[in-house]
Amino acid sequence: MSPSRKTPTPLPPLNEPFVAIDFETADNGPDSACAVGLVRVESGKIVHRESVLIRPPRERILFTYVHGITWPMVKNAPVFADVWTKVVPVLEGATFFAAHNAPFDRRVLQACCAAAKLESPALPFVCTVQLARKKWAMKPANLPAVCRRLGIGLIHHNAGSDAEACARIVIAAAVPEAAG
Repeated sequence: MSPSRKTPTPLPPLNEPFVAIDFETADNGPDSACAVGLVRVESGKIVHRESVLIRPPRERILFTYVHGITWPMVKNAPVFADVWTKVVPVLEGATFFAAHNAPFDRRVLQACCAAAKLESPALPFVCTVQLARKKWAMKPANLPAVCRRLGIGLIHHNAGSDAEACARIVIAAAVPEAAG
């Protein structure tokens, strides 16, 4: 393993609250979040869901073909700083973030916080791609494949649905009988 690759965070016990997070981006810039989904889990149960459109810093949205978000949908949406200030209470007491392909969501969160001059949360990330590969020996381990395997409903590239799927993957991984 190269020194630049980070070892995935081991799965903490589910008696600790965590937040699954998913970003959709407008362009290749990691600061271009145009949607965020957050799902809070406490004691293995989903207790809060939130999905918010964000006005990205640039009007050109390159990835409409992926997530369906267009400039008219977000031109009057709040900017990241306003969205994050509103949703940050969801993180209170959380011990980690869960995300599918966590390096992507970590990079987007850090870039958006930096651009907004906000402190990025210091929570570690659990990557549900790595979790699915380790727990169920899945390849491919893309979000639709993992959700099909576990019977989790998914509207792929909808930030709220993707975040909830990540939360449900972590919950399933913590249950021994779901390992088969």
